[in-house]
Amino acid sequence: MGNGSAGYGRRGLLFNAAAFLTALSWPFYGARAQGAAPRLLLLGDSLTAGYGLPANLAFPAKLGAALATAGLKVDVVNAGVSGDTSAGGLARLDWAMGPKAPEYAFVALGANDGLRGLDVGAMEKNLDAIVAKLVARGTKVMLAGMKAPPNMGSDYAAEFAAVYPRVAQRHGAALYPFFLEGVAAIPTLNQADGIHPNAEGVDKIVSLLLPALRRFLAKS
Repeated sequence: MGNGSAGYGRRGLLFNAAAFLTALSWPFYGARAQGAAPRLLLLGDSLTAGYGLPANLAFPAKLGAALATAGLKVDVVNAGVSGDTSAGGLARLDWAMGPKAPEYAFVALGANDGLRGLDVGAMEKNLDAIVAKLVARGTKVMLAGMKAPPNMGSDYAAEFAAVYPRVAQRHGAALYPFFLEGVAAIPTLNQADGIHPNAEGVDKIVSLLLPALRRFLAKS
């Protein structure tokens, strides 16, 4: 694969217990006050949570700042948990949504499924259930694609990549083809582990994602 579309490497994304405990204090549960900005829930793993970066340089903060600069009033909610698989995301979805579902959700899960070589069929069922539940509660969904590492083999990689457009089409969700576009396997844009974006990598992700996300928010 070329630099813009390479896989992640072999090392797994480890569960960050501290990040999960911190997440317990995040404001998912309260009803949105009248006149408050709509919420954009970022449901993902360490790639969305901002592993290895201070909060102000992590993906949620950078995306929120970019949306504000673009004139879009959106409350970005970080629901990324390091080490999460598609199954983990599904298991905590009700908690993440809270009693009042968010207006928008950006679902970026599956990287850890691919790193661990988990069953692709099971991943598809999990992602399908996540998107279906969000849509059923009136949330507009953008699904971000992931890619399996090349060491898993071409057949696995092709089967893995095909899941995201199928799930998005099935539920009428928007699709962002590859979350790490322009960043994966580029050393200068990643931390020492070669997996997690550094601050410059996050900036690149946000700059490439922003036009698609602006169209998504405008249509919704």
